[in-house]
Amino acid sequence: MRVEPVSLRLICIAITALIVAACGQKPSTSEQQTPEVGVVETKTSAVPVVTELPGRTSAYLVAQVRARVDGIVLSRDFIEGSEVKAGQRLYKIDPAPYIAALNSAKATLAKAQADLARTTAQASRFKVLVAANAVSKQDYDNAVAAQGQGVADVESGRAAVQTAQINLGYTDVVAPISGRTGVSQVTPGAYVQASQATLMDTIQQIDQVYVDVTQSSLEGLRLRRDIQTGRVKTSGPNAAKVSLILEDGSVYPLPGTLQFTDVTVDQSTGSVTVRATFPNPGRVLLPGMFVRARIEQGINESAMLVPQVGVTHDQKGQAIALVVGADDKVVPHTLVTTGMQGADWIVEGGLQPGDRVIVQGTEKVRPGMTVKAVPAQITALGAASSAASGASHGAAGLAASVPAPNPSRGPSPGRGTASGANAASGA
Repeated sequence: MRVEPVSLRLICIAITALIVAACGQKPSTSEQQTPEVGVVETKTSAVPVVTELPGRTSAYLVAQVRARVDGIVLSRDFIEGSEVKAGQRLYKIDPAPYIAALNSAKATLAKAQADLARTTAQASRFKVLVAANAVSKQDYDNAVAAQGQGVADVESGRAAVQTAQINLGYTDVVAPISGRTGVSQVTPGAYVQASQATLMDTIQQIDQVYVDVTQSSLEGLRLRRDIQTGRVKTSGPNAAKVSLILEDGSVYPLPGTLQFTDVTVDQSTGSVTVRATFPNPGRVLLPGMFVRARIEQGINESAMLVPQVGVTHDQKGQAIALVVGADDKVVPHTLVTTGMQGADWIVEGGLQPGDRVIVQGTEKVRPGMTVKAVPAQITALGAASSAASGASHGAAGLAASVPAPNPSRGPSPGRGTASGANAASGA
């Protein structure tokens, strides 16, 4: 079959037109291959150094009410679990034996005072007679000695009366401090003994409470070193701000005061005890509760804040950020993070002021690619979508699992803590 020349010419013209058209579209295709990403420019800022530590609450004052005399408990004059005032009577012990002992001591004192009056008068008379040689010197000396013994007997009688009065007073068992009572350990009719110091009840003052937390000695060493070098600024000892997170994840509304940091390291745990006090007017905090304390220990003036959506983590747990270099190429940077502030990571290493960190469009780029950087427009929706897209690519595993702080969910590991963030970033 012979093909017509005109048909061949038409086919050649069509092929040529397609080639020219394809060549003419290459510039636009190249432009489409340069993705646009949103970036934020890093800069140093003053960031509080916050440490989150676990601990437990304890009563501000604790007093055990114990028997100080022997006897039968006649009555209990308080309601278990109620508030009592210092000096309020809690129990009444049978006072009859101690009343009798007091009366006997008073009688002994009266007898001693009568004997003292007699011996004093005799010594006065013998003093005159011995001058006239009417009595012997020995008789006068004996009279003076009897007078001195009478004085001692009177003093002993007075001490016995005082002791009997004290023991009688102990039959009224009073509250040594103001606070809340616990479960009564004895009931009316029970026999208590002073020799065994029978426990009757325990009173705890909880209108303010102690919070004892433990901090690793390594973290404390780093903080002291940063303060000495001027990297962390602090307003002085015991000036740190302390807040409290309760067992259900809610934040305690009243701030606390840092009292002291122990100077002895526990050899078994390698930690030191840090104590703070919190007001507790509503009795929300009870002794023995597990809490987490956030201690603002100073200000780091050389830290940088990077939005959470711009930081991912590799399989080793190291924090990674994609940075647009001077040549508009994407370069990964390994970061040193020390915690979070709001929705931002606190970065102390791996970035320089002025670096452009990609926070939008990270799912479209890879290291080494050329990109077009534009200022990012970070919104709540954009942050959520970026975190979700990062999680779908498997590069933002930990970043997606640590969202912006939500008091209803409770503290997440590493949030707001130098130790937790370092563990997460491998720093």
